This record gives sequence, structure tokens and C-alpha cells, in this order.
Amino acid sequence: MTSEFSVVNPETVEQERFPESGNLHRKLTEALGCTEMRVNSVTLRPGEQTASHTHTRQEEVYVALDGGCVEIDGNIYDVESGGVVRVGPDSTRSVHNVTDDTTQTWIMFGAPPVGTVDDFGEYTMPDGES
Repeated sequence: MTSEFSVVNPETVEQERFPESGNLHRKLTEALGCTEMRVNSVTLRPGEQTASHTHTRQEEVYVALDGGCVEIDGNIYDVESGGVVRVGPDSTRSVHNVTDDTTQTWIMFGAPPVGTVDDFGEYTMPDGES
């Protein structure tokens, strides 16, 4: 599907679990018809975090719909609801839900679209992590 625009309700895209972390996510790239970036929605339950990782050539932008924390190169930053974070390709990153009772959702954009919808490609985990 390639057109000049698309509108997708993320709730209509089936949730899957990341193999590395088990976090729930929705792959929105194909549903939106994106060809120049990848888009995912990641939902974190209280206490969850995404796996720390880097992308060799992919810059990412994260939108914290419900707030949360982002860890970049070992430093943790609070992100308010609606906050936007840019992470360069080589920085190690993950997002965290440090609450006891609130589910948090992040929308994540990656460009260029390295890999495919099914294979994130050039997705590197730090040594000793899985």
C-alpha cells in the first residue's frame, strides 16, 4: 500500500511480543504504507523496559504518549507525557516504565528503514544481554 497519506488506529494492528524482551508492540510500518521509515508502538506494563540496543545506521525518534523514562548510553532521562526524544544511530538506548500501576505507550520512528517489518536489521544488543 503506497499512497499520499494513510490513517491507522494502532489498536487495529495486532500486538506481538519482542523476542528479546517480551514487550508488547505493534508494527505500524506496513499498515501506514511507510517506505522511508519504520514505525512501531510499544506498550510497557509497570516495571517493564525495552531491551538496550543500538542501530548501526538508524536514527530513532520516540514519542512518550503517557510519559516514561528513556535510557541513553547509561543515563536515564524523565520524559513527560507527549515528550519527544531523538536518539542517534550509535547510542545504546531503551525505554523504561518505572511506575507501579500505569501502562505506558511509546510511538517509535526509525529512519532510514534499515531491515524489514519482520527483521529490525542492524539491531545490536550490548555484549552479555539478550
